[in-house]
Amino acid sequence: MIADSADAAALERHLDAVDYLVDRGLATALFLAVGLPQPILLEGEAGVGKTEAAKALAAVLDTPLLRLQCYEGIDAAEALYEWNYPRQLLSIRLAEAAGSAIVEDDLFGPDHLIARPLLQAIEHPGPRPVVLLIDEVDRADDEFEAFLLQLLAEGAVTIPELGTRHAVHPPVVVLTSNRTRDLSDALKRRCLYHWIDYPSVDTVARIVRRRVPGATTTVAAQAAAATARLRTLDLQKSPGVAETIDWASALVLLGADGLGPELVDASLGTVLKYREDHDVARTRGLAWVAGK
Repeated sequence: MIADSADAAALERHLDAVDYLVDRGLATALFLAVGLPQPILLEGEAGVGKTEAAKALAAVLDTPLLRLQCYEGIDAAEALYEWNYPRQLLSIRLAEAAGSAIVEDDLFGPDHLIARPLLQAIEHPGPRPVVLLIDEVDRADDEFEAFLLQLLAEGAVTIPELGTRHAVHPPVVVLTSNRTRDLSDALKRRCLYHWIDYPSVDTVARIVRRRVPGATTTVAAQAAAATARLRTLDLQKSPGVAETIDWASALVLLGADGLGPELVDASLGTVLKYREDHDVARTRGLAWVAGK
């Protein structure tokens, strides 16, 4: 599909075709990330569609998506590679049984290497580059950010026992962040940047109609509007597009043809995930949430 995407407008249409609705700004940012090529950092509140952007881009490119989910304490063994110790031990025992010499280079060679997402992306044979999603990079620590710099700047990774591996088809790298902490300037310098804001109510309603089979125009519009109202409250976790989709799915399952206070009360747990936020919403008024 991307071969037909001569400009950002064409990419926007292709993303629409895989049910990912974007504005021209995000379409342009993704177009540049593919065309330059250069890693792109997508920031925004949780639930605005950052991860879905990478998935949709992989679908448009007709290429695999490799996802690295970051978390506190993640290291190279999880992100890049690790050695297959059981296989190494088996090789040692077989060599001993056969009376053969044990060669260290054989134990620490490609046959005993387990590739993780970063190495898989670098070694992808093509013909198209994979989309490498480094999800919620803000959850990792400063050391892991520093570890990523070679990949982001050079399309390469270094394995101490095997040397530096350069990508023949450098991956399209998409990093996402919910801004739980500030990322380093060094990482940001190597990336394009785009902030994804909450979509408009009308856009969210369109997304719901595409993602929730059976959702009527009324249910989609009312769920989108109610979610937008909830975001104006002082909540611990404001609901995003993902929660709106969950809410609309629940309403369809409940056989609702519209959103009223009783249904808000019954289904509020699909959109708000903290007890304190339930209390805030109920104090403001369930009729207000429903738009009545």
